[in-house]
Amino acid sequence: MNKDGFSVLSGAPTSADACLSIVHSLMCHRNGWETESFAKRAIESLVKKLKEKRDELDNLITAITTSGLHPSKCVTIQRTLDGRLQVAGRKGFPHVIYARIWRWPDLHKNELKHLKFCQYAFDLKCDSVCVNPYHYERVVSPSIDIAGLSLYGSNAGRLKDEYSAGSSTPPATVAVASNSMDIDADTPTIKHHPTTSASYTQQVQLPPGSSSSSTQSKSAHVSPQPQSSTSYFGSEVDLRTQPPAPGLTNGIAASNSGPNHLPEKNADLQQSKTQHNTPQGTWSGSSTLTYSASVQPSFWAHSDIAVSAGGLLSSQPAPEYWCSVAYFELDAQVGEMFKVPSSCPNVTIDGYVDPSSSNRFCLGALSNVHRTEQSEKARLHIGKGVELEIRGEGDVWLKCLSDHSVFVQSYYLDREAGRAPGDAVHKIYPSAHIKVFDLRQCFKQMQQQAATAQAAAAAQAAAVAGHIPGPHSVGGIAPAISLSAAAGIGVDDLRRLCILRLSFVKGWGPDYPRQSIKETPCWIEVHLHRALQLLDEVLHTMPIDGPRASE
Repeated sequence: MNKDGFSVLSGAPTSADACLSIVHSLMCHRNGWETESFAKRAIESLVKKLKEKRDELDNLITAITTSGLHPSKCVTIQRTLDGRLQVAGRKGFPHVIYARIWRWPDLHKNELKHLKFCQYAFDLKCDSVCVNPYHYERVVSPSIDIAGLSLYGSNAGRLKDEYSAGSSTPPATVAVASNSMDIDADTPTIKHHPTTSASYTQQVQLPPGSSSSSTQSKSAHVSPQPQSSTSYFGSEVDLRTQPPAPGLTNGIAASNSGPNHLPEKNADLQQSKTQHNTPQGTWSGSSTLTYSASVQPSFWAHSDIAVSAGGLLSSQPAPEYWCSVAYFELDAQVGEMFKVPSSCPNVTIDGYVDPSSSNRFCLGALSNVHRTEQSEKARLHIGKGVELEIRGEGDVWLKCLSDHSVFVQSYYLDREAGRAPGDAVHKIYPSAHIKVFDLRQCFKQMQQQAATAQAAAAAQAAAVAGHIPGPHSVGGIAPAISLSAAAGIGVDDLRRLCILRLSFVKGWGPDYPRQSIKETPCWIEVHLHRALQLLDEVLHTMPIDGPRASE
């Protein structure tokens, strides 16, 4: 029983315990997003600062271990000169850092609003700052363009047993790259978790069948444990059958709604309001962005918002097949390319052996005389696999039907996560439903890269011919090495924009022993034909290998 007269959860530490025990307990309640090492250092720093303020430390422990179900007082630290806290070489606003760790992994710095009873809220400009995550609520940020957000995530640092199915799914969704924190990792694995956002204000976890209504932006959400089939994160309800949230006034704002999540636990202190899912990849500091199941607006399923937003990108008729899927084991392709007719907007890639239609690719039926034990074992865990769905003119959504996470390479998710193209691996948790490809964005990237390559090649040729000042002269152009890199962009580089890669069960990148997807036991490569069609147009109008500047 603490000084406020209520009991904390059984087994929870108290301020009298060793810092190590307290940190360990609080780490068990984090929601991912950050790497384990970053979260641990941030929590250790906070616990040490509070060790001499035992009442506040007890309040922190109570708030976190009860998920805000019990009232708690302010938990304060000294305000710094610039208001930011430095942890592990990265700076961020303290209340945002801890809210991300324990509540909303995809939180942006301008999305927090303190509750009325918080006496030392960050916005009050006191000498001390309250970092109790349950003294703040999440609000829609007017400065964030929710039109393109579609990542979800949460991550748990160094991943342990990759075969641990859905059990590893973090309860909350995470979005990527926050505005207030510097990201300095290698190839992050961004994790996307199944969650459902609901107009539910208590922090209690929703029961498996709870429905929720998603809106157009990101805000606090209740996140039930991933269950069976939700539109993106794991919840049993197929949220796409829910009516669109009233706050959605146009399709663009909602085109990328995604995950959101964590239960708002101060039930009596929060208004019941519809929360939003933000499809944002959660950056897991070290390498993997994770995505959980999240709720998608229902109208997405039955409207061509993506098309109407800006008209068709090409007047060419749709290709006969909207995608083709190649299956690989390590670095070798197994079986023939599987083509999906444009008449079938959905395709399932699973580990079974009995294909029943033209939109189901059963990997279990494929034989390989050179199959390794590693691939054999991983194939047993593909199960229901994944479902790919084309929407509008060519946007693609992915749903993880398997009991195990899948790992995706997606330039769209990279961009949403604030990462360079090809710089991140995205972990999609069971039941997660997420947008992984945006045709309009891809088309713009094609045009930009093609134009950049052409301009750089022309400038490089002109410099060599002596027509313009060299890179080291006064008024010179960019360094030659930059020009060479830009001029070196080729068709293969542009084709990569039109391809998705996905590994079943096993991840790759800095968080894993495998550095490349070609080292994973079983993976697929998806070629998107409408995007390739547009690329063909771009190459015809802006030939990358076209005439160079005359000498």
